[in-house]
Amino acid sequence: MKRINEYKKLFNVEKEIDLKELKTSYRNLVKEWHPDKFQETDELHAEAEMRSKQIIDGYHFLVSIAPATKAANLEEYNITLATAAIADLQHKGNVLEVTFNNGSTYEYFGVNKALFTKLLQADRQFRFAKRNIFTSFLYRKSKKDMEMQPA
Repeated sequence: MKRINEYKKLFNVEKEIDLKELKTSYRNLVKEWHPDKFQETDELHAEAEMRSKQIIDGYHFLVSIAPATKAANLEEYNITLATAAIADLQHKGNVLEVTFNNGSTYEYFGVNKALFTKLLQADRQFRFAKRNIFTSFLYRKSKKDMEMQPA
């Protein structure tokens, strides 16, 4: 959740993410922090490169959790939940990464260690996850999953 709040603050997003406003803010930030504008010193250039990468990562992240993006991908998500089983689980911080046996991977934000432990100990992990995680937490299709898909 910290990452989400940092990116929302960076792009000046108050509540719900509007893709059109986000795109405008993204373009303005990229123009402001483009490394080519900071050629005076290596220090400034390095900072601009770092900020530029952060802006690009933040933009793609916020687009992936935007309500419009989730709505566009809802059918695919529901098909995955209806037809696929859990192939792998990874938990880091408060992010649960679930890889399904159909190859898709989703990240669920705000899943604490206690809930993850309950998931691991559940007799039926998929049923537990469907009831307690898949419909309750903010999610996005994993960047790792998107990189694996053909263009």
